[in-house]
Amino acid sequence: MMNTADNAQGTAEGAGAAGKPCVAVVFGGRSSEHSVSLVTARSVLRAINRDRWDVVSVGIATDGTWFLYSQEELETLLDSRTMAVLPVGEKRVTLPLQVGENELLVHEYGVEGGALTRGRHIDAVFPLLHGPFGEDGTLQGLLELADLPYVGCGVSASAIGMDKHFMKVAFEAAGLEVGPYTVVHNRDWLTNPEQVRNNVAALGFPVFVKPARAGSSFGITRVDEAEDLDAAIETARKHDLKLVIEAGIDGREIECAVLGAHEWSTPRASLPGEIEVQGHDFYDFEAKYVADDGARLSCPANLPDDVIATLREKAVIAFDAIDGEGLSRCDFFVTPDHRVIINEINTMPGFTPISMYPRMWAASGVQYPDLIDELISLALERPVGLR
Repeated sequence: MMNTADNAQGTAEGAGAAGKPCVAVVFGGRSSEHSVSLVTARSVLRAINRDRWDVVSVGIATDGTWFLYSQEELETLLDSRTMAVLPVGEKRVTLPLQVGENELLVHEYGVEGGALTRGRHIDAVFPLLHGPFGEDGTLQGLLELADLPYVGCGVSASAIGMDKHFMKVAFEAAGLEVGPYTVVHNRDWLTNPEQVRNNVAALGFPVFVKPARAGSSFGITRVDEAEDLDAAIETARKHDLKLVIEAGIDGREIECAVLGAHEWSTPRASLPGEIEVQGHDFYDFEAKYVADDGARLSCPANLPDDVIATLREKAVIAFDAIDGEGLSRCDFFVTPDHRVIINEINTMPGFTPISMYPRMWAASGVQYPDLIDELISLALERPVGLR
C-alpha cells in the first residue's frame, strides 16, 4: 500500500520531520531511460521506510528542469500511461552549491512574481536515474559540488560503469576474463568503415552491436550475418557515436548483485541469479522492463557450489575494479565448461518490481525495504569529496 505520510513538499526547513534524516528521491532525467526511472522511483517511494526517513521527491524533466513532484502525482501519471514522461511542475528547485547549504531552493513559478523560498533541508540524495545525465557521473559530480551525500557509485565509478569499453579495460586490469570485442569510434566508421567490418568479421558471427554508453539495451542488435552489420551499426549510432561490438558467447547469462561495504569491511555479493529469456532473441529492453513474462530469474542459479562461489568473488572484484560504492549489478556468462566471463557492470540497476537486483537480494535474505534502508545508510556513512 502506498505510504503518503511525510510527503508534503517544500514546506519544512531544517532537519526532516521529527528529526528524521531527509532523503531526496530524484528521478526522471534527460536520457532515453526517463520512463524506466519513473517506474523505479514509484517502487522505491512505495517501499521506503517513512518511520526512519523523511522523504522529498524531485522530478527531472527531459529538458533538465528540476521540480518538486509528489508521490501521488507520480502514481497518477504512471496509472495513465505505460511509457510516461514527466510534465514540468511549477515548484522548480535548484541545489545551492555552497558547502553546508543543504537546502533545496524552491522557485514558485505558479505564484505571481515567481517567489523564491527556502525548501527542504536534505541529508542525502537517492538518485534513481538510469543512463546518461544521471548514472554516468554527471549527476554525481553535481552532488559532490553541492556537498550532498548520495546513494551509489561516485563520479569516476559511475563514468566507467556507463562506458562498456572502459569497464572492460578495468576488468581486464583486475584479472577478470572478458569476451572478445572491438570498439568503434565515430571517426572509425566515418573514415574507414571497411576496416571496422574486417575487425568485426574477425570476431566471428553472431556479434552484438551496442552503444557504448546508452545503458539498458537501447540500440542493441544481434547480428548473425555480415550483410546485416551496417544497419545494426547505424541503429546503435542513434544512441551513441561510440560503439562496442562483442562476440557472441556460448554461455548461460548469470547476474550477481553487490552491496557496498561499511567502513573497512568487504563489499557483499548476493547469490547469483540466472536469467532465462522468454519470447525474445536476447535480454533486450522489452524483456527487462516491459514484458512481465519476458525473463525468468532462478536464484540461486542451478550451478555447482564452487562456480557460485567464484561468481560472487568475481562480482566483488569487478565492483572494486571500478571503485564501486553503494550498489552495482554484475552480469556474467558461464560457459559449458564453467568458465566465468564478465559481460558488464551496472551502477544503478533497475528497481522496478521485475528488476533482478532487488530480487536477487530478496533471495539472499535482504528484503526490498531493508535494501533501501541499507543503501541510504551507506550513503550517510561516507563523506563527499575524495575518499
